[in-house]
Amino acid sequence: MTDLVQVFVEAGCADVRTYIQSGNVIFKASQSKLEKLPDLIAKRILERFGYKIPVVLRTAEQLGETIQNNPFLKAGAAEETLHVYFLKGAPDARNLTALDPARSAPDAFLVRGRDIYLQLPNGMARTKLSNAYFDSKLATISTARNWRTVLKLFELMQA
Repeated sequence: MTDLVQVFVEAGCADVRTYIQSGNVIFKASQSKLEKLPDLIAKRILERFGYKIPVVLRTAEQLGETIQNNPFLKAGAAEETLHVYFLKGAPDARNLTALDPARSAPDAFLVRGRDIYLQLPNGMARTKLSNAYFDSKLATISTARNWRTVLKLFELMQA
């Protein structure tokens, strides 16, 4: 993870730190750099480590909005069943109609902007609502986090 921190530092980010071993990086950067960072970081990770991975960013404000807008939490769902797919780009409204709400019952999802909220009573390992499914149907790239990680990342962003 120290090498990953260095990639972000070299890209012009400050106060870079990581959370757990899953690519969660917290940093500060100017607004002008934010737009270019996903592609720049992805390119540098490929060059340095040989991995082609999507880089999806959220500001503290955006992550706070994600937390506030979780429909399943508002409906009283158990936090341990909640997950979020963070989308790199907002899906086209036409692509939303390709999603099958019954694909993996009793699992449920709701797309809001660049977030897909999931309630997975049987866990992430058993669902058919995978990154590959959503990425192919919505023509975008996503990365998933469980609700506990989302909350922890937001807490760390406030520090």
